[in-house]
Amino acid sequence: MLKHWWKALGALLVLYGIIYGLAMNVPKLDILNETIRNVFFHVPMWFTMTVLFVISVYYAIMYLAKNDLKYDIWSSQLIKTGLYFGCLGMLTGMLWARSTWGAFWSNDPKQVMTLLSMLIYFAYVVLRTSITDLEKRARISAVFNVFAFALMIPLIWILPRLTESLHPGTGGDNPAFGKMAPELSIVFRPVAIGWILMGLWIATLFIRTEIIKYKKQELL
Repeated sequence: MLKHWWKALGALLVLYGIIYGLAMNVPKLDILNETIRNVFFHVPMWFTMTVLFVISVYYAIMYLAKNDLKYDIWSSQLIKTGLYFGCLGMLTGMLWARSTWGAFWSNDPKQVMTLLSMLIYFAYVVLRTSITDLEKRARISAVFNVFAFALMIPLIWILPRLTESLHPGTGGDNPAFGKMAPELSIVFRPVAIGWILMGLWIATLFIRTEIIKYKKQELL
């Protein structure tokens, strides 16, 4: 049971973030007001997606180095889980944008770059379904994964910061979370860790399911 402590910790931190994050008194900020609570959900979704994609790249490289299908399974299922969190991040962001910017979609640079990055990863999923040969699929997917991640970093984390944007952390006068109010930080940081742990937990479930499927077909 001790080896599963991180799963329990993740669940507790997320529960803490949901309950206390919705019940606490939040600072009165211009435009944001009560919608600032979404920072406990929207931003951790992107953090979780990014962490899962980072680990996925590691396993993609491991597959290219060792040619073991288990690494391909781990890599592909981590991307699958990461995309789920990416979709949740997009949806929570659009709801937040509707309340603060007046529209679900405003062609903000951060929105556009994030959507483009996610479309690249969805292309990865489509590519995998179009290739039936396991070894060929694993090899092409691994290479695609590395390039997709190399594109995601500038698209999401660099280029939007160089342009004027409605998003915090982009443009010259729009600070990110370095100036987050202390009462928000005591919820945001733990809940972000909690969502990352939950994402890893969900990914392990997908991985175990896929490995069982491969073993039943005597592919491993």
